[in-house]
Amino acid sequence: MKVGIIMGGISSEREVSLNSGKSIISYMDKNKYDIVPIVIDKKSDVLEKVKNIDFAFIALHGKFGEDGIIQSVFETMDIPYSGCSPLTSSICMDKDISKKLLCSANINTAKWICVKSINDIDYSYLEEIEYPVVVKPNSGGSSVATTIIKKSEDIENAVRLAFNYDKEIMIEKYIEGDEITCCILNRITLPILAIRPKKGTFFDYTSKYADGGCDEIVVEFEKPLQNKIEEISLKCWDLFKCKGYVRVDMILKDKVPYVLELNTLPGLTKNSLFPKSANGVNISFTELLDKIIQCSL
Repeated sequence: MKVGIIMGGISSEREVSLNSGKSIISYMDKNKYDIVPIVIDKKSDVLEKVKNIDFAFIALHGKFGEDGIIQSVFETMDIPYSGCSPLTSSICMDKDISKKLLCSANINTAKWICVKSINDIDYSYLEEIEYPVVVKPNSGGSSVATTIIKKSEDIENAVRLAFNYDKEIMIEKYIEGDEITCCILNRITLPILAIRPKKGTFFDYTSKYADGGCDEIVVEFEKPLQNKIEEISLKCWDLFKCKGYVRVDMILKDKVPYVLELNTLPGLTKNSLFPKSANGVNISFTELLDKIIQCSL
């Protein structure tokens, strides 16, 4: 089977994508698959570069990667691909829409507002939910342009910064607690990871991608809490009609999980969470890539 590793892309997460792609190429079973690296520099590259592959392993992140658009291209070309459908991808990429769906299913998520201009900022509502708050691009990832704001006078600059990366900005109540993530492969939960940044107060870009940026430890909570986290994760999987593999990011405060977001194309670098979680049940990186391809097919 000729597998194209689709990487690069046009989003602010291009470097992350290239690193994911290189890791996938290094660890994929070369005895089983004919591996074709495909670097995307502009949208039209897809049509030219993927014509002769049997499967697209999408290692893209951000826009034109996780937002359902490239998935739609592959659907149109009848090329099977890794991960979720165009609809699931686009909904999960839009944090505002996904949080509305979470609320509709009675799944805990932090209070928020979404703004399309500086004039949309509702300062009275932000005072009501209380500071600190998190300002971030509504459809961004990898914590790019994400800042924690502790007082109202700093909101506008943070929103302006985020507008460099997106047309809609989310301002969300900052919940101080333990960051955890639950990786799901083919609707089976893998070991839960606790994420402890060594510098800073949250799992920012540096913590995610720098060597030694944080400690990511497989954790086993007391049974009721462990079950609750796994049940919420699978409820998210079903709610958003996921397939293949997904990562559910949460904050745990006073033993109450709050869902931050679903990541439909989790990073696959040597420092990424998904391979570390899979390793917790003795699934090697090479086996993980094989399982992703098989369950995506």
